[in-house]
Amino acid sequence: MPATPREGRCKSLSNGHVLTLGQSAYAQLLAATTLTKLVSRSPCSLSIQQRLDIRNYVLNYLASKKLPPFVVQALVLLYARITKLGWFESEKDDYVFRNIIPQIKSFIQIEVSLSPKNNCYMTYIAVKQQGPVEYCVIGVQLLSQITCEINQTTGSEASRSITKQRKIANSFRDSHLFEIFNISHDLLKIALQAWKRRSNYNDETQTSLVNNLLRLSLNCLSFDFIGTSPDESSDDLSTVQIPTSWRPAFMDENTLQLFFDLYHSLPPSLASLALSCLVQIASVRRSLFSNTERAKFLLQLVTGVKFILDHPQGLSDPSCYHEFCRLLARLKSNYQLSELVKVEGYPQTIELITNFTVTSLQMWSFAPNSIHYLLSLWQRMVASVPYVKSSEPHLLERFTPKITEAYITSRLESVSVVVRDGLEDPFDDIGMVQQQLDQLSTIARCEYEVTCKLIVNLFDQTAQAYQELLTSQVVPKREIDIQEGMLTWLVYIIGAAIGGRVFLNSTDEHDAMDGELACRVLQLMNLTDSRLSNVSCC
Repeated sequence: MPATPREGRCKSLSNGHVLTLGQSAYAQLLAATTLTKLVSRSPCSLSIQQRLDIRNYVLNYLASKKLPPFVVQALVLLYARITKLGWFESEKDDYVFRNIIPQIKSFIQIEVSLSPKNNCYMTYIAVKQQGPVEYCVIGVQLLSQITCEINQTTGSEASRSITKQRKIANSFRDSHLFEIFNISHDLLKIALQAWKRRSNYNDETQTSLVNNLLRLSLNCLSFDFIGTSPDESSDDLSTVQIPTSWRPAFMDENTLQLFFDLYHSLPPSLASLALSCLVQIASVRRSLFSNTERAKFLLQLVTGVKFILDHPQGLSDPSCYHEFCRLLARLKSNYQLSELVKVEGYPQTIELITNFTVTSLQMWSFAPNSIHYLLSLWQRMVASVPYVKSSEPHLLERFTPKITEAYITSRLESVSVVVRDGLEDPFDDIGMVQQQLDQLSTIARCEYEVTCKLIVNLFDQTAQAYQELLTSQVVPKREIDIQEGMLTWLVYIIGAAIGGRVFLNSTDEHDAMDGELACRVLQLMNLTDSRLSNVSCC
């Protein structure tokens, strides 16, 4: 039975009393979560004024108390939930729950002046009762949580109208989101200058501020602008549908450069978030720019990528490495190969990407889930070759065989390590293997003569070694397992190579090569079948 207005008022007062008098952080957490459930009920038993009182009380409580992070997060969620669910409610023709930015700006009071000495920004943050940075962090958390809350449908809202959810998101997008993004952008510029000047690099509060600012920017850039609700499986196909009103921010080259500077200046735990923001910026819809503007934007993006590849120290961190692989994949998913080849420094950049990919494939046990994005980049590059009309060379015939060779040889070399060290067999995750081979099937068909020759040589060597082991007097099982593992990879790779054949582009020479590969698999089948006939059943 839903609570009556009187019961709801009593519960809210009771929980507010716990917040006021409770000394235990867990009592405060319980009060905050209970209030969140109460305001989330449909229909809500609390009046508009009661919810406004709770929201204002939460702000004052956050401003006046030193609270553990988990209590702060619970209160921030409560504030965001009240704001979202009351978005279209009004009193005297005033949408009273939408005045979030003026309220939260009281947490982030900033004065900026230009220092004539070093021509850099100096910041002074006015605060109430708490330290300056701690107070600012809470304000950023509030903005970030509101953005997340409005962008998603929570479990408690499953019964609510999807149409209403979308109307709230659209209204918030049009009226508040760009201003919030600008706030995060301006604060990040100030925080970056402060970070470069600071002497104490173990300052947890400063680190928390930068972390929350980057998450706020990422939440703004990841907002579902047009209501498509993309899932994680479509990550590599995602386009960020930035509204046209945001265009000035992306015409300013300082916007993109800021996140490259943050990546190079911050420790890995924060630098990965800067790269995540760059992934979203690189995915901004093409129609936001004119042809000239898009070329300029792409040049700055490729220049930043090239600089990271020239200074790859930060990529030793798995999170940074993964996000950088995603960034490389977005270069091709959002831009055409004919555009990339026209970028100044393309030959040097594609060579650096090749070397990075080869090294990554050889380090097969380091961040294996990231390999998908690198193979996706090369797959799309190769698939685009027939459509390139530019006079500038794409150079893929020079670099793609190196990618194919690195993938094949690294997988064969991994077998002995897996068998001898008892590591997890990649074929235990056959879905991931199949996905990689599907990508390789396109890559391998570029300069197919080179690919076929490589596979034939490796297959013949491995098959001969396997046959010699079977005919020897003493057969070490481990060595047989290694050879069988290598042959397994080669059979799968041959299947992928032949499966990548495009009928419209096939030639007699390529058909002959496919036949050679298929014959070797059939010969191996004869060998394994003869071995089975000699093995007695237990």
